[in-house]
Amino acid sequence: MTRIFVAGSSGQVALSLKEAAEHKAITLATAGRPDFDLTDPEGMRAAITAFHPTAIVNAAAYTAVDAAEDNEETANAVNIEGPRALAAIAASLEVPFIHISTDYVFDGDKDDAYVETDPVSPQGAYGRSKLAGEIAATASNPNSIILRTAWVYSPFGNNFLKTMLKLAQNRDELNIVADQRGNPTYAIDIAETILEIVQQLDAGKPLANVAGVYHLAGSGDTNWHGFASFIFEEGRKYGHPVPKANAIPTAEYPTPAKRPMNSRLNCDKVQEAFSITMPDWYESTAKCVKRLFGEGQLG
Repeated sequence: MTRIFVAGSSGQVALSLKEAAEHKAITLATAGRPDFDLTDPEGMRAAITAFHPTAIVNAAAYTAVDAAEDNEETANAVNIEGPRALAAIAASLEVPFIHISTDYVFDGDKDDAYVETDPVSPQGAYGRSKLAGEIAATASNPNSIILRTAWVYSPFGNNFLKTMLKLAQNRDELNIVADQRGNPTYAIDIAETILEIVQQLDAGKPLANVAGVYHLAGSGDTNWHGFASFIFEEGRKYGHPVPKANAIPTAEYPTPAKRPMNSRLNCDKVQEAFSITMPDWYESTAKCVKRLFGEGQLG
């Protein structure tokens, strides 16, 4: 029986994993603050060991990108020491460890989509902490699997898609950045991929052969303005207001943390290793919008 322990309980990927596991022969436990503290290695070890997992997934992180600029010590404690301890626990239990990372490890200056071997150069505190977390996890456990993703949205929590639909309820016009490109990624697609990877490992795929860093993001790319415009058009199908979307440059929307201008991730490696191809971003976006209106969360 596949038994997955998930660090994190309230984030988009953790909630998506919990939901996705319900439809499979998988027993999954999520754990988050205050009962499960990424800065408490012994407490984590006790909770994880008691569950007897066949795999550990770290879907917990300090993700407040702008706040991290003033709280780098806190970001480091969660995003570095947490993965370090979880990876070590997985190694001691001899089970796979899968860690979620981010496109923010790159500076965004590359013209093409980033591959896993491209040089890393995070531009802010959040990106630095996540890159250091990748390094710490791999040092603790060379058989770690690191999944870098980007532009995550879902029916859960706070994210760009839900923010756009909520703003459209009260705003006739919105200014949206159009010179940052990336791959919108549905958290439920991430969850389904993680479960598939774990099941392949449980079925006998050698972990040592597939350990390493992978990019995992929605197929196809767009910019924030294009993403928002598609969200609005999908919302129109359910009678939702459609505001005028003005395309603006990043310079007109300053933030404390610098965002990568290019967040596009090449995902060929994960397809080659696990025969997994992520759905097109617009198909998954349509599913998410339909679900939100179907469940009455927006209307």
